Amino acid sequence: MPASLLPDTTIINTNARISYVLYLADNALILGHRNSEWCGHGPALEQDIALSNIALDLLGQARHLYQYAAELYNQLNPSAPVTEDHLAYLRDVRDFRNCLLAEQPNGHWGQTVLRQFFFSCWQYYFYQQLQHSNDTQLQAIAIKSLKEVTYHLRWSSEWVIRLGDGTAESKTRMQQAAADLWPYTHELFQPAAFEQEAVSAGYGVTPGSIEKDCLGRIQHIFSEATLSVPVTQPGLHSGGKTGVHTEHLGFILAEMQFLQRAYPGSEW
Repeated sequence: MPASLLPDTTIINTNARISYVLYLADNALILGHRNSEWCGHGPALEQDIALSNIALDLLGQARHLYQYAAELYNQLNPSAPVTEDHLAYLRDVRDFRNCLLAEQPNGHWGQTVLRQFFFSCWQYYFYQQLQHSNDTQLQAIAIKSLKEVTYHLRWSSEWVIRLGDGTAESKTRMQQAAADLWPYTHELFQPAAFEQEAVSAGYGVTPGSIEKDCLGRIQHIFSEATLSVPVTQPGLHSGGKTGVHTEHLGFILAEMQFLQRAYPGSEW
């Protein structure tokens, strides 16, 4: 994939507030894109529409965050302003800060809803705290997003219970999906340097502060679903926050960014 086409990526890489906002935006954009891949392929029309709406919610969250990140960027580099489209479509893989969980392949329906459950569980408690940020923009985004995430968590929880406590086949598949995805959840609670600075400055959330609540919710839903929470093992996967991703993100960006890179300046 071509290198980033942004005027000055060092601004992004050295400014903690911009990196923090992009981390949240990238999470929403990449998972939203993954969910959109199910459009027209869901197990039933109602659920196809439900997951597509969740994808749209995540895209909406990403847009608000990219717009704010662009505003912060332009304050530091007014001679070469950027837009939300620049940040989504003209950054290279190593410039993305999303967690590895968001970029994992869809797999079967159960794996997709379990990935959404893990992510929504984290987002729910994260946005509960972020709505008290001293950054009024992040505060407003968190308050609006929390309403959507509350639904995402309820919807995905119901599916985890339905499949986990369903047939022997669905239970086996869900338990395997949990084993496959669990190692990627650890990264959500491990602070990157830009998160530590965000906490110190009062506009960010301490990742570890929500871990207990997240694990408690996961254990509760897994108990209802008659599933076992995987045992945490050493060597858990991480790196997304610092730009070290799995091979999957490159393929996502190659598809998502093709038009803008092939025809620079294109607008809808």
